[in-house]
Amino acid sequence: MKKISKEMRDRLTPEQVDVCFYKGTEVPFTGKFLHNKAKGTYICAVCGKELFSSETKFESGTGWPSFYDVVTKGNVKLEEDKSHGMARTEVLCANCEVHLGHMFHDGPPDKTGLRYCINSAALDFKKG
Repeated sequence: MKKISKEMRDRLTPEQVDVCFYKGTEVPFTGKFLHNKAKGTYICAVCGKELFSSETKFESGTGWPSFYDVVTKGNVKLEEDKSHGMARTEVLCANCEVHLGHMFHDGPPDKTGLRYCINSAALDFKKG
């Protein structure tokens, strides 16, 4: 478990702290970026690393923002997650190693076939 500074606790919402540092999950269909259609880049809410492009965002119907690819290979880190009695692939920011969400193999088959299911609370957005 990463140590969270007072400055970080003051900057992030309680939901962001829970999701990013304690591997929580926001309530489905409530995230601020679920219906965002603006052009730009989704960045890590903790360190600002570029993670996903609006160009790879798609509607998965799952209740969380979904992407079929990362903006740059190596910007996210994948780890095995066997919590909650399931075998999943956890998605972490490769720079600061906070929890972002999970990756599944049920994304658009005409693209990568992957679905990065990411909590809005773990993201910020840069228009452009």
